Amino acid sequence: MPPSAPLALGLLLGLWLQCCWSQTPPPSSTRAPPPSSTRAPGTAPPPSSTRAPAQRLKVRLAGYPRKHNEGRVELFHQGEWGTVCDDDFSISNAHVLCRQLGFVEATGWTHSAKYGKGLGRIWLDNVQCGGGEKSIALCKSRGWGNSDCTHDEDAGVVCKDERIPGFVDSNRLLVETLQVEEVRLRPVAATKRKLPVTEGVVEVKHRDGWAQVCDLGWSIKNTRVVCGMLGFPHERRVNKNFYRLYLERQKNFFYVHSVACSGTEVHLAACPLEFSRPNSTGACPGGAPAAVSCVPGPLFTPGGLKKKLKTGVRLKGGARLGEGRVEVLRGGEWGTVCDDRWNLQAASVVCRELGFGSAKEALTGARMGQGMGPIYLSEVRCLGTERSIWNCPFRNVSSEDCQHLEDAAVRCNVPYMGLENTIRITGGRTRYEGRLEVLSTDPNGTQTWGLICGETWTTMEAMVACRQLGLGYANQGLKETWYWDSSNVTDMVLSGVRCSGTEMSLSQCQHHPTVSCQKAAAKFAAGVICSETASDLVLNASLVQQTVYIEDRPLHMLYCAAEEDCLSKSAAKANWPYGHRRLLRFSSQIHNIGRADFKPKAGRHSWVWHACHGHYHSMDIFTHYDLLNANGTKVAEGHKASFCLEDTDCHEGVSKRYECANFGDQGITVGCWDLYRHDIDCQWIDITDVKPGNYIMQIVINPNQEVAESDFTNNAMKCNCKYDGHRVWFHNCHIGTEPCSIPVDPD
Repeated sequence: MPPSAPLALGLLLGLWLQCCWSQTPPPSSTRAPPPSSTRAPGTAPPPSSTRAPAQRLKVRLAGYPRKHNEGRVELFHQGEWGTVCDDDFSISNAHVLCRQLGFVEATGWTHSAKYGKGLGRIWLDNVQCGGGEKSIALCKSRGWGNSDCTHDEDAGVVCKDERIPGFVDSNRLLVETLQVEEVRLRPVAATKRKLPVTEGVVEVKHRDGWAQVCDLGWSIKNTRVVCGMLGFPHERRVNKNFYRLYLERQKNFFYVHSVACSGTEVHLAACPLEFSRPNSTGACPGGAPAAVSCVPGPLFTPGGLKKKLKTGVRLKGGARLGEGRVEVLRGGEWGTVCDDRWNLQAASVVCRELGFGSAKEALTGARMGQGMGPIYLSEVRCLGTERSIWNCPFRNVSSEDCQHLEDAAVRCNVPYMGLENTIRITGGRTRYEGRLEVLSTDPNGTQTWGLICGETWTTMEAMVACRQLGLGYANQGLKETWYWDSSNVTDMVLSGVRCSGTEMSLSQCQHHPTVSCQKAAAKFAAGVICSETASDLVLNASLVQQTVYIEDRPLHMLYCAAEEDCLSKSAAKANWPYGHRRLLRFSSQIHNIGRADFKPKAGRHSWVWHACHGHYHSMDIFTHYDLLNANGTKVAEGHKASFCLEDTDCHEGVSKRYECANFGDQGITVGCWDLYRHDIDCQWIDITDVKPGNYIMQIVINPNQEVAESDFTNNAMKCNCKYDGHRVWFHNCHIGTEPCSIPVDPD
């Protein structure tokens, strides 16, 4: 090459660079190379850069259920909000979007319109970010508005709840983040303003006030969604003419202009919505504010507590009304539901079936405690319109598929009743304990706060009070509260309170018509200690049925049992040590399926040492064993007076905490059980004096309800018992208070 050749080549190269550089983007628009597409050949065109000005792109999170750091992704482009398709979406895309919103990073992303379907255009599809871009607009995609998706594929992101230091949201002043979080019904002036409010004008929270929804295109499906989120299972049509006459005289601002619910959404925010544009007048030309009418469930209507819902579904283990583990009835036996594919639609079907609104949460992983017995349903796939969970497609469960660690649960929307406004706690160390005060109204209509007489106060009444306060379960019901200095309230306004435990408020319990309290001093006022969790004891009914038998035991082997009063009264007249006693023996396995350990009420200082058994007994009365005849009269009873509670065994992954040996702690851990084998002393009923016949065997745990539990209805077990004078048979052993039918002998 001649010496002048390098110089000539250099000049040509310089001219070429100058020419080409003027046609390329400035350095500020450079970005990390995107990953290669994973889409199959021929299914979509190759991605291209969006090339939208990054500094002008507005991003917001919308939809339901969501928090401030999660939601459906929406972009503002060409004067219109739109969504992003989930095709090829990745965590890298989510990182870019979260940083645009002012969060440090993403913790996840969602597909298939988890936060509800959006409206308008789907602006981006097949988005592929490297993760380092400053805006989603700098990532590769099919191009703005070029998509083969539907809103069923809207993408969402979950951002880490940590803001970028010094981040200034330039979008906030330009475009208000549109969302609907609070919804209420405003009754019109002509209707009675009583709770719960079942009919009125739909209003949504807007800035510091409330705004209306335009009723143009409003459907009964929209009404169903509104009623469901307000705690009502059903909806009905309203008289529009009545509302129009009233509302024409009102000044309205319409924040939401179009609602297009399918009827299965659990919140209005999950429906496609159109909002008023910034700086608009908020008018609704040719329309009026939307009004709805809802039908409350039996619990929220006059006399509703006496109405028994005939349904094969129930909730167990929940601390508050409308929540709990889902249990279903099949073949006369209650079982649970596996949480595989458990979602809000299935949960809402359960909630509405039980007389509540739609579901707030579909809980998995036995969040409301583990059930016992069979698991009937798995992979429940409800549309949300079914009348019962049994109408939904599901898969039967085998023991390999699911365990009780996967029991499904729900939290339902319930109507606002304002019950917590008529009761309060004072004087306690925390908000969960203290002396109770109730709001009473005298004949003149004057309202004053007063105390409750503690004479008849028990755990059952305390359970109702804690539920009314929204504080969960009652750990204790206190008959005297002299050690708590509370307010200046000293007058007793309520006495003789008796509750069954299922009431929603103390006003629904029985009480004296006039205050009658012998210990009228304020220090003997009722109090409570509430708790978010509680134990729940259940007997293994099948084990009782499988292990029952009769033993004729010689008297000389029963001296220790007699000392502990484990024999019937006639044993005292026996010719000791000769003769025998006939004993009905069985094993008793008591499970704690609640969410708190079961501990004896008495402290260690008051436990009683039993030399015969060589350990301390912590509870004098823990279980009743009774043999009943057809009319419910006891013909024999177990005199097993004292118990030593411990963890005999536990579910896999649960460690034992309690044991009787060496003056150890006593109790039953959650997920464990205490087994009293059939061959243990006093684990029997003395039936020496019982004639052959048909009877009912009844076992009741924690019969005096000394220790708080989340559910006392499952503390009893009953069996049909046939005794022919030589042998005994148990059948139809079941948990609950349902009666056993005793066949009548022909003679």
